[in-house]
Amino acid sequence: QLVAYEVKRMKAEEGNKQKILRHIKELAEKLYKNENPYPAVAMHKVQKPSEGCHLRLHQKPFPRLDEGTVQWIIDQATAKLQTAPPAVKAEKKCMVPSGPPIAAILERNGNALANSARRLEVVRNCISYVFENKMLEAKKLFPAVLRAMKGRAARHCLTQELHLHVQQNRAVLDHQQFDFIIRMMNCCLQDCTAMDEHGIAAALLPLVTAFCRKLSPGITQFAYSCVQEHV
Repeated sequence: QLVAYEVKRMKAEEGNKQKILRHIKELAEKLYKNENPYPAVAMHKVQKPSEGCHLRLHQKPFPRLDEGTVQWIIDQATAKLQTAPPAVKAEKKCMVPSGPPIAAILERNGNALANSARRLEVVRNCISYVFENKMLEAKKLFPAVLRAMKGRAARHCLTQELHLHVQQNRAVLDHQQFDFIIRMMNCCLQDCTAMDEHGIAAALLPLVTAFCRKLSPGITQFAYSCVQEHV
C-alpha cells in the first residue's frame, strides 16, 4: 500500500524532518494496531471496606457458600468457553494497485545497488589476490571483505569464487593462503542465518573438504577442521 499510494507524499516530504516524523508516527500506530487488535481488558477493582465498618450494628454474617452451587457455576462457565468461537480477527482481503513503475523506486535504490556491486567486486578481487599470492593487496582489501560478508549476496559470491578455484585444481594452499581462506569462511558462516543453511552453508560443505594445506610430509590439514564449530 505504501508503494501504491504514498510515493508522491514521500517525495514531497523529503527534506522536511517534522513531516517525515509525523508520517512515521502514523505508520507506527497502524502497525501497532495491527499487532494488538484487542484492547487490554480492564480489571474489576474490589473496593476495600471502609474504616470502622466492623463496628456497625446489624452486620450480616457472610453467608456459607454451597460447594455444589459453586461447582455448577464453574462447570457452566467452562462449557461456555469450550463452545465459544475463537477470538480471532477476521482477515479482510483487499486489492492493492500496483502503484508507480518500478523504475521510480530503482532510481532511489540506485546507490544501494552500486554499493552492492562494489562489495562483490571487492570480494572477487581479494580472492584473486590470495590465489595469485599478492598478499599485500589481499591484506588491504580484507577488512572490507569481512564487512561485506554481512550481506547474503557477498556470501554467495564467496562460495562461487572458491568453487571456481577448486575446479582449477588450486585447492592445495600455502600457510598464508590457507589462513586467509579460513578467515573468510568463518566470517561467512558466522553471519549465516537459518535461511542460509541449505544455501550458503551447503555450498561451503564440498569446499571445506577440498581446500587443504600440507603441514609436513604425509600430513594434510583440511579446511573443515577449522570451521566445523559453526551451528
